[in-house]
Amino acid sequence: MTTITQTSPLGDRTVRRIGFGAMQLAGPGVFGPPADPDAARAVLRRAVDLGVDHIDTAQVYGPDVVNELIAEALYPYPDGLVLATKVGGARDEQGGWVRASRPEQLRATVEQDLRTLRRERIDLVNMRFQVGGPEPDDVPLADQLGTLTDLRDEGKLDLIGLSTASAEAVEAALEITPIAEVQNAYGIANRTDEPVVDLCRANGIAYVPYYPLGSAFTGGPQALAADPAIASVAAEHGASASQIALAWLLAHYDRMLLIPGTSSIAHLEENLAVDAVNLNEADLSALDRVTHVAAPSF
Repeated sequence: MTTITQTSPLGDRTVRRIGFGAMQLAGPGVFGPPADPDAARAVLRRAVDLGVDHIDTAQVYGPDVVNELIAEALYPYPDGLVLATKVGGARDEQGGWVRASRPEQLRATVEQDLRTLRRERIDLVNMRFQVGGPEPDDVPLADQLGTLTDLRDEGKLDLIGLSTASAEAVEAALEITPIAEVQNAYGIANRTDEPVVDLCRANGIAYVPYYPLGSAFTGGPQALAADPAIASVAAEHGASASQIALAWLLAHYDRMLLIPGTSSIAHLEENLAVDAVNLNEADLSALDRVTHVAAPSF
């Protein structure tokens, strides 16, 4: 298959619009090692071979497991490869997601990312909100972003982004520092985050949707395939329902960056082939009528 051709700005970088989300390379529940580490490393190498230059990871995936797989598979890294991580959470001994958003915790997470990824500087770090639950954080946003800007000034990271951020949080963050991306739950069947997409569009900020195909809680790709509008457009293009859902995202905003994840090379290649799916106005009109189903946070 051909390599990815569509590109878009990400902060002061330019990346291909279809990247790779590495979360699924960890073990069950994103905890511990995968059953087949060699297969996980092969997926990473194949992604880069096919033009992926934006990989999303996090210290909490494993923890450390996914970062180490990335380094084992790809170090020394090819020129131009953007590695994006996130801070704000940790794992307990049972694998539960817990908040870790105090300044010293944010700094420790970035330092651990640097060690496990074998990097002197992380390309992009997202401040992830609501890890472990939706309760308000008692750490002021200014303190959290202040820690990340200090790390940037120290040369330990480059770009700063936000994840699971409300429109109000994005607006407040922009008063503190430039924001390169927002990474929130969003997709053709979950458009509750449209106000944040609009805010990103107005400010030229990249938007990176997670759960772009829904989740296990909302039926995932199977639910998309059962939607008549998606099924009809997919049949017209000789594509899968998942490919149509991803193509809709690319058409929705020119700075939408996709990071679909998988532990399968075949599924990876299917995701990357979305680069060649061109939806017309009739397709988009039909797809805009797809029922919205909210996705859960984690």
